Amino acid sequence: MTQGVRGSRDFYPEDMRMRNWLFAHFIDAARLHGFEEYDAPVLESEELYTRKAGEEITQQLYNFEDKGGRAVTLRPEMTPSLARMVMARAGGLPMPIKWFSIPQCWRYERTQRGRGREHYQWNVDIWGTESIEADVELLSVLVNFFDAVGLTPDDLVIKLSSRKVLEEVLGSLGISGENFAPTCIVIDKMDKLSADVIAEQLTELGLSSEAISTIQSTLIISNFDELRSALGEESAAIAELASLFAAAADYGISDWIEFDASIVRGLAYYTGMVFEVRDCAGELRAICGGGRYDKLLSTLGGKDLPATGFGFGDMVIMELLAEKGLLPELVSGNDDIVLAHSTELRGAAMSVASALRANGRSVDLILEPKKMKWTFKHAERTGAERLVLVMPNEWEEGKVRIKNLDSGEESDVAIGDL
Repeated sequence: MTQGVRGSRDFYPEDMRMRNWLFAHFIDAARLHGFEEYDAPVLESEELYTRKAGEEITQQLYNFEDKGGRAVTLRPEMTPSLARMVMARAGGLPMPIKWFSIPQCWRYERTQRGRGREHYQWNVDIWGTESIEADVELLSVLVNFFDAVGLTPDDLVIKLSSRKVLEEVLGSLGISGENFAPTCIVIDKMDKLSADVIAEQLTELGLSSEAISTIQSTLIISNFDELRSALGEESAAIAELASLFAAAADYGISDWIEFDASIVRGLAYYTGMVFEVRDCAGELRAICGGGRYDKLLSTLGGKDLPATGFGFGDMVIMELLAEKGLLPELVSGNDDIVLAHSTELRGAAMSVASALRANGRSVDLILEPKKMKWTFKHAERTGAERLVLVMPNEWEEGKVRIKNLDSGEESDVAIGDL
């Protein structure tokens, strides 16, 4: 058996270097905006995800019964875990909270480009405030990340809308209550399925042809002024979106943002702003998405608390960065490589390596006899700065030979000066 579970990935050292590089940019962008890191177990109670029946995610669980007879599952997303943690300290957390995490998530679904059955997801959330500024703060985090990795508004766009647009359109058609969530799930597929297939699925939910026509004609609007004309100046959705765009201008991120009424997000718990980040070429699936979800806790048996956040997978963004030639060339980056000239000097080489490490140098001690040619190739491959040679004559004089691998310069250095 040389292959892992279908849809999962092995991370060899070169892959881990790239993953750590990506995660470091995630962390930097979040911390620059004052977010704190948290984590939760990858194993959760199945009930945490099945309380809202009918959502696609309930069909994608890696769920099983543990040895105690409890129904558990690998987490498919992080937000319910976060909600559980917030509920566990209800009233005891200083609000608003600004938290982020990079959990591994599991969903049993068809593997495709940019989506496996496991992936890491950068989650950034703000709880405890209804402020529009909180929603735009999330967009600022994203733009900071995109800037840092070399992406521009020519590469991708943040498409946003408000769930209130959908509520007003469906409300005018008498679609609410239990029918609302299933309708959202179908509408969320408008960019993936043909208009005929969408119409067929909406018909199966009991919608009339007139209602379907109204939904489809409204949700293809990509011009905010056109939406304003369609919904009217008294629309709560229009007021919310106008505030969002004004705040985005204050943040200086308007160039990244575009209104798109078709952005609805499939999860039923969204209540306000919703957004997705897409590549401008339209070749990849959504890079990330999120929005406001003020009523999640009540679905889990708690008291609702305003919240907004996003989830950002690690796979699609790496596809885009590779296409744009923005992935760095990374090496292991050891400071020093220590090589004993002979077996008799192995103990001396160990003491040299220990002395260097005690002073904060990362040291790769060559553990078996190797020729100099191999050692130089190894140093180049790992990106080491110096080669430290423990040689008989120099060691007798209390010195080692150091070769600077960038300049090629060599010098003998006293052990005490290492």
